[in-house]
Amino acid sequence: MSDSLQDRIEEAIRNPKNMGEMESADSFGTAGSPGCGDMMRMWLKFKDGANGEKIIEKASFQAFGCETAIAVASVATDLLAGKTVDQALSMKGSDLAAPLGALPPMKIHCATLVEEALRYALEGTHALEKAEAPVVSGLVETLSEEKRQPGKAKIVLMPRNS
Repeated sequence: MSDSLQDRIEEAIRNPKNMGEMESADSFGTAGSPGCGDMMRMWLKFKDGANGEKIIEKASFQAFGCETAIAVASVATDLLAGKTVDQALSMKGSDLAAPLGALPPMKIHCATLVEEALRYALEGTHALEKAEAPVVSGLVETLSEEKRQPGKAKIVLMPRNS
């Protein structure tokens, strides 16, 4: 990685933006990468635009993974504010990571992970059958029965007992 890219990643890690669960979110999405063990969750809050389209008012994230994935999510959540759903859907991982600069080939999957979490959130995939992410690094996700209502789900990560 170039020094300037590494510096931007380190700055995003030192001062992450929009990190943490958003209690008043309208939607969320979860994505995982079994290959590297990273997991990303993104929350979105919408407002109505002048023409009736949904506009992303705020985005936040939670990440379990490498510094690059956290840095991409941090800059991506800033980029998403003010975008329509269609504009956000058109964004690729490289667009979401653009403020950091070009990622090396071995780190492109970090931007892809953020893109996938965003897509799941934009598709409104907070229903249980769609919100389950793959098992990542020996963790399993469980939801209690009373938390299975759309928009009310909370995933709890627990160590696998095997």
